[in-house]
Amino acid sequence: VQLQASGGGLVQTGGSLRLSCAASGSISSTYTIGWFRQAPGKEREFVAAVSRWSNYRTRYADSVKGRFTISRDSAKKSVYLQMNDLKPEDTAVYYCAARLTDDPSPGEYEYAYWGQGTELTVSS
Repeated sequence: VQLQASGGGLVQTGGSLRLSCAASGSISSTYTIGWFRQAPGKEREFVAAVSRWSNYRTRYADSVKGRFTISRDSAKKSVYLQMNDLKPEDTAVYYCAARLTDDPSPGEYEYAYWGQGTELTVSS
């Protein structure tokens, strides 16, 4: 199982960006995919997750509800994180991760597979 996160960059406060997580094999349809982030000097935290395609449940951290949207495209074996109304506190390295259990859990230790991070910087 391999995950590849991409799409990070530098944006201004209030701007938008979409992160992508490309998955190998059949992961896109059989795994729950989550996004996590780690800001400098802070612990890694949950951002959003989406369950398997057949069930399609989502969960969001309170800090991003209403601003971020997670979605998946099984045909492209990808999961996306659309981020709108970005704030400086969203600055972090963003990681996508996968777990076999069909539950968009916020617990990072429940995700067995991780991609490399993609960095987002939101300027004020």
